[in-house]
Parts: sequence; structure tokens; C-alpha cells
Amino acid sequence: MISEEELKSIKRIVREGLRADICAFSRMKKDDINAVLSSEADIVHLVVPSSRLHMEKKLRASEEEVLYSAEELVEYARENGLKVEVGLEDASRAHLSFLLKLMRTVKNAKAERVCYCDTVGIMTPERIRELFSKLREVGIPLSIHCHNDFGLAVINSVEALKSGATEVHTTVNGLGERCGNASFEEIVMILEELYGIETNVKKEKLYELSMKVSRLIGISVPLNKPVVGKNAFTHESGIHVDGLLKDPRTYEPYPPEKIGRKRTIAIGKHAGRRALNALLIENGMELSEEQFERVYREVKSLTSRGRHVSLDDLLSLAESLTGRRAERDVKLEELTVISGNKITPTATVRLRINGDEMMSASTGVGPVDAAIKAIRDAIINANVELEEYHVDAITGGTDAFVDVSVKLRRDHKSVFSSATGKDIVLTSVEAFLEGLNKLISEGGS
Repeated sequence: MISEEELKSIKRIVREGLRADICAFSRMKKDDINAVLSSEADIVHLVVPSSRLHMEKKLRASEEEVLYSAEELVEYARENGLKVEVGLEDASRAHLSFLLKLMRTVKNAKAERVCYCDTVGIMTPERIRELFSKLREVGIPLSIHCHNDFGLAVINSVEALKSGATEVHTTVNGLGERCGNASFEEIVMILEELYGIETNVKKEKLYELSMKVSRLIGISVPLNKPVVGKNAFTHESGIHVDGLLKDPRTYEPYPPEKIGRKRTIAIGKHAGRRALNALLIENGMELSEEQFERVYREVKSLTSRGRHVSLDDLLSLAESLTGRRAERDVKLEELTVISGNKITPTATVRLRINGDEMMSASTGVGPVDAAIKAIRDAIINANVELEEYHVDAITGGTDAFVDVSVKLRRDHKSVFSSATGKDIVLTSVEAFLEGLNKLISEGGS
């Protein structure tokens, strides 16, 4: 039975007035359908177990009993004004003859659509293609719902769409039970870029959506995840970057801006002198041989500890080591943090802002949160939102070097920045201030 909180959540979604039909899942129970009706959703996805395993073990019902209940519940939902999509649960382990009989039954009961559910992710593209050619003959619209237990959810979903399905079930970042479901952003980009199918999805919002979902539910996106993973548009210096600088198409399937991202150049431990120097010159930093060697040695020192140095890191390092660092609008003069198990984390900062000194103090859920809030309080009308905050330990031990990367936004402008150090609070503050100065220097709006 739907919980009171879920009921309220669905009602809030319905009342947002979205240009979408809102669908709620239901078991084979009238009480569940009544709950969907009270939620004000437009569609009920009626889950009907279709394999003998599920019918015998879950429902303890025969095929005839399942057919009768499915027909009765579809008719009940339709009579009460709901659209109905019937989900054939565990269809990939069901007998084809029963699937066809079940589909004809719910079609006659006026269901709008039938969803083929690969509940444990065991289908393959070849089987999908063969099966859907037979399911289409029933003459009811088909949809596909795939799980990713074998890493095939996306390709199986795409194959189903190619084979006659007119709807696909997806989740942002591929989230879902066990290994997840088909990834929304991957399917969108496959259809758009590889098959030339217009989805009407605002692709420039894909990355922002992915990061927001990740932040709200507390599940990080894998670095190597297609489309939205951090490494998807990160290029390590060397032959790839050489080609990339000449023409981005050499090592990118589509421009990162298409999905609301930016390209990142990373300098790894195999970075060569020529590649580093080319990057510096490309960005207006022509160094003497002695200056370049100092920069090169420092980069090698960082990357030997497992740190990937971004292009921004490289330019900042070059400015620092050669004395060319531009005067920052906001500079940290002093940071004091108090924290413990019986004290509210408190931070005090003293900043120099365009030559003027400002002090502020704030509390937070932890020392980093308190420090960032204190900086915001010190800068009147900063209006800066911390959209992403990520920490990686570069080395082992309690004295490990940490790499802090942040994404800041002010109005419609967003920037990435990072810092490395042994003190996580101070390093976090440095990363935040670096991003803040970028926003200021680039106009911030």
C-alpha cells in the first residue's frame, strides 16, 4: 500500500502542472488502484507477474487466476478514469504463449499499453529483436523496462525502441534496484547522436540534472560513466590533447557544451614537456626555459602522487612559480576553526576584498560548512551557490594530500575550481575562493 508520504509527493508532482502524464505503480490489488486514484495521477502502471516463478512463489496463483485478475483490475482502473499500462513483470523468464495470451486479455480490457519488464536484466539485444517482432502482432502499444544486472539495460532498451517499442522506462544516472535501470542521459544521447532521432529533451540540461539528482540523494556519479561522468570530457595531456587542440572532434564524439558541460584538460604522470609547454603557450603563458623547468618539476611531483592536474591548476601553478599571479579580488588572510563532539563547528575568517579587510564568523554542520558560510557572510551580495563539492585523498594515511574540487554558480555563470593540500578545511576554503575569484574576474553573470 502506498505510504502517506508517497501519496503527498505524487500529489505535489501532479499539481506542478507539468507537460507530462504522471504515472504511479500499483500491485494487483484494488486498494493500490484506489490509492493511485487518490494521488490524482493520470496513469496506473499495473504490475502483473508473468513468469511461473513469480506467479507460483509471489502470488501463489495459476495462470487462469492471473488472467482473470489482470482483466478485472484493468477494467476497474479504466472505469474510474485512469489510463492503464500493464507491466509484464519478469517477462524475460515467462513463456511466450502466456505473454501473448496476457497481452490480448488486457488489450480487450482497454489497457493503453503493455510494458515488457526485464526484471533481472537477462535479455540480450538479439532476443529483444526477435521477441518484439512477435509481441507487435498483438496490436497494442509496447514499452520496455530494463534492469542492468549484466550491463545491458541501455542497449536492450534501444534495441526495443528500434524493434517497435514506443516508450522506454529510464532513470537519471541509471539509478534503480540492484545494478540500476536504463540510464536516461545515455539513451537520449544514443538516440540523438547515433540514430538521429529527435527526442525533444533539452540536452543542455542533462549534466545539470544528473548532478542535482546525485547531490539530492547522496549517490556519486562514477567517474567513467558515459555522458555525465567526470572523465567523459577530461583529456590527459599527450597525443590526445595534441589532436584535441587542433580539432576537438579528434577525441570527442560530440561537443561537451551540447549537454551543458565543459572540456577539461588533465595533466597526468605521463605528461611530456612539449605537451605542457604547448598548453601554456596556448593559454598565453610563454615561459623561459628555467621557469618552465620549475613548473614541469612541480607538475611531475604532484602527478607522481596520483594527482591529475587540470589546465586551471597548471596555469595557476605557472603564475605562482613565476611570480605572475594576478592580484585576487578576494584573498584569505586568516582562518580559525573550532570543532568537536560537544561544540557547534564555528569558523572565523579574515579576508582582503579589493584591498579592504573584512571579518566574519559562522557556524555549520561541520568545519568546512562553517568556513564556507563565514566567507559568504563576509562578502555582501555574493549570491554564490556551491553546486558541487568533491574530495579525493591522493595519498594514504592521516596526513594524506587531499584534492578538493568545487563547482560554483552565480546567476547564470558557473565555474569549476580545485585545490590540493593536507588540511581539508583550508584546502576546501582555497578551492572555494579560487572559484569565487574566477566568477568575479569573468563577470559572474
